[in-house]
Amino acid sequence: MQTKLNIIPICDWCSCPTPLIISGPCSAETEQQVLETAEAIAGIQQVGIFRAGIWKPRTRPGDFEGVGIKGLKWLCKAREKTGLKIAVEIGNVDHINACFDHEIDILWIGARTVANPFSIQEIAEVLENTDIPVMIKNPVNPDINLWIGALERLNQSGIKKIIAIHRGFYSYSGQPYRNDPMWEIPIELKRILPNLPVICDPSHICGNTNLIPDISQKAMDLGMEGLMIEVHIRPEQALTDVAQQLSPAQLKTFLDNLVIRSNKDINLLQHGLEELRSEIDHTDAELLEILSKRMQIIEKIGRYKKLHNITAFQVKRWNEVRERFIRKGALKGMDKEFLVNMLETIHKESIRRQSEIFKEISGNKNQ
Repeated sequence: MQTKLNIIPICDWCSCPTPLIISGPCSAETEQQVLETAEAIAGIQQVGIFRAGIWKPRTRPGDFEGVGIKGLKWLCKAREKTGLKIAVEIGNVDHINACFDHEIDILWIGARTVANPFSIQEIAEVLENTDIPVMIKNPVNPDINLWIGALERLNQSGIKKIIAIHRGFYSYSGQPYRNDPMWEIPIELKRILPNLPVICDPSHICGNTNLIPDISQKAMDLGMEGLMIEVHIRPEQALTDVAQQLSPAQLKTFLDNLVIRSNKDINLLQHGLEELRSEIDHTDAELLEILSKRMQIIEKIGRYKKLHNITAFQVKRWNEVRERFIRKGALKGMDKEFLVNMLETIHKESIRRQSEIFKEISGNKNQ
C-alpha cells in the first residue's frame, strides 16, 4: 500500500530554533516546580518548546497519574513568563477539549495510545480540520505499520502539522536501554515518508541520564529533526522517572556539546559522496551475485540431502559455520552482533529453500 502524507514542514509553522528541542519535566507536579523548571529551561537558547505530562498513563493504579486539568493553568503561566510554546500529552477526547480550553500550542500522543487504533481514530475525529500541531510517538511494540497507521489517521483528518517521535521499543534484550532504539525502524519510516519530520526522545530510550548524550548525538547524526528531553528542576525529587530526568544545567552542557550536521556540509561534499555511493552500489551488486551463487549451492545440497535421507538442519555443522564466520569477521573488525544477525538471516533462507526442495521431490515421488 502506497503511503503519502500531506505535511507542512516544521520551518513553515514553528519559529523555534533548529534542531527542534522540546524539554521539560516528565510530570507537572506543583506550580512552583513547573515555573522554576520552565524559567531555567528558557535560559537555554536551543530550547523552543516546554513539555510536561498532565495526565500520566500508569501500568498499575495507585501510582502517580498526574495532576490533571489544574496543571494546564501552570503551563499557561509558564508560557506567559518565558515565551516558550507548551506541549502536552493527550490520550482521549476530554484531554483534547481541556487543552483547547487552555490554548495549548502542541499536542502529543503517547506510545500506549498509538498502539490502539480505536483511540487514535477517536482522537483524529475530534481534531478533524483543526490547525494544532500533533506529535505522534512510536507504539510500544516494534510495529512500523501501527505507527504509520496513526500518522495516516491524523493526516486524513486534516492534521498537516505532524511530527513523529522515536522513543524506542519494548524489548526483552533492550539492555542497557529502557527501550531498545531499533534505529532501523525510524530509518525505514523516513524512507517510506521522506517528508515526515522525525525527532528522538532519548529520555525514554535510555531510562538513564548517563546515556542520553550519546543517543542524542546518534539521532542528530542520522538526520533527525530534533529531540524531546525530560528535565526537572530537582530530578532527585521527581515523582516519576527519576533516573532519566536531567537538571537544566546538565541539559545546557550536553546541548552545547551536541554536534549538528548541516545539509550545507553535505552539499559541499556531494561530489565525493556520490563517488563513494557509486562504490557502494557496485559492492552491493557483487554481494547479490555472491548470495545468489550461495543459494544455488544450497539448492544442490538440499537435493543431495533428500536423496540420501539427511535432515535439512545439522546442529554440529551449523555451530561450526557460525563460529568460523564470527571469528573471521572479527578479524576484519566487524561487529559480532551484526555478523550473527546476518548469518542467521542467510541460514533461515537456506533452511526454507531446502524445505521447499524436500516437498518438491516428495511430490514427484508420489506422482
